[in-house]
Amino acid sequence: MKKKVFITKLTKWEYWPSYFFYAPLIPYWIYLSVKKRNFTFWDATNPAIHRSGNGTESKFKTIQLVPEKYRPKTILVAELTTKEALAAQLKEADLHFPLIAKPDIGFRGLLVEKMDDLDSLYAYLKEFSIPFIVQELVYYPNEIGVLYHRKPDAKKGKITSVTIKAFLTVIGNGSNSIIQLIQADDRAFLYLEYIKKTAIDFDYVPKKDETIRLLNIGNHCRGARFVNGDYLINDKLVTVFDTISELIPDWYYGRLDIRYDSIEKLLQGEEFKILEINGVISEPTHIYDASNTDLTYIKAVKTIKTHWKIIYEIASYNLHHTNFKTPSLPKALKEVFKLKKYSKRLERLAK
Repeated sequence: MKKKVFITKLTKWEYWPSYFFYAPLIPYWIYLSVKKRNFTFWDATNPAIHRSGNGTESKFKTIQLVPEKYRPKTILVAELTTKEALAAQLKEADLHFPLIAKPDIGFRGLLVEKMDDLDSLYAYLKEFSIPFIVQELVYYPNEIGVLYHRKPDAKKGKITSVTIKAFLTVIGNGSNSIIQLIQADDRAFLYLEYIKKTAIDFDYVPKKDETIRLLNIGNHCRGARFVNGDYLINDKLVTVFDTISELIPDWYYGRLDIRYDSIEKLLQGEEFKILEINGVISEPTHIYDASNTDLTYIKAVKTIKTHWKIIYEIASYNLHHTNFKTPSLPKALKEVFKLKKYSKRLERLAK
């Protein structure tokens, strides 16, 4: 099984480490920095978010930027909190189980879990002893990531990437059990360890063509397939996000991860919740659509490069027209190295 997992991840670049996509662009970042005479220019892109959202920002603080009608109820739980204090926080925020717990500083879905009761939630938070956010479970059936940007002096922005999150599923054939379907599936078997933590009955034999959703978290590390949804980009969708952008002060570039009822209602600005708001670390995640045979690794890197140029242009405007000051390169790198150390800790904890 381990050999099969290794070969699958080696031959499909959607599983490759992020530095495969970013290391080739370091010379371009140096070029932009020299051109701007500022090696941390990107920090001015989203003044409302710490470091413009480079991964070191608090998810709790950034979700508070989103108007209340568009965001799930969310609380920040400090490390080493007591069970009584946790229960009081949940009651005050009118939060009811099941709930979603995720690290306040985190990425790629690491340690994101659905919690069904206070005992399991408290035990989970106590086990890892880092600040977590606890969020109401949004029941809308669909999830997308929308990468949007707007120039600070413009009323209208642009959507450059829409990624549909296809949750991990298997399709019944009337004769094989769920565990047999998972082991035979070229994607599901990669996430067996996560699936084992759920209440799924592995011995159940689904009917022919019956769809079984194995995991309900729309992250790549939990098996969600990123499907290119750029065909959904139109004037109505842009208008919805122009409205949201106007209501989020000093946020001009990033990806919004959204749960929604239907595309029709989303285009009307109804029946959706923003799960997360991201900044300059946001990727055009449609590039990881493995089914898109027209998209090569080289094209994916070029797409990221195009977005770095957008970040440069927005940051340049803010630096020229405001008093915003970016940190020194040593200070910025110190935070990045601290984040790298923290991310390795999350990866160890998630195993």
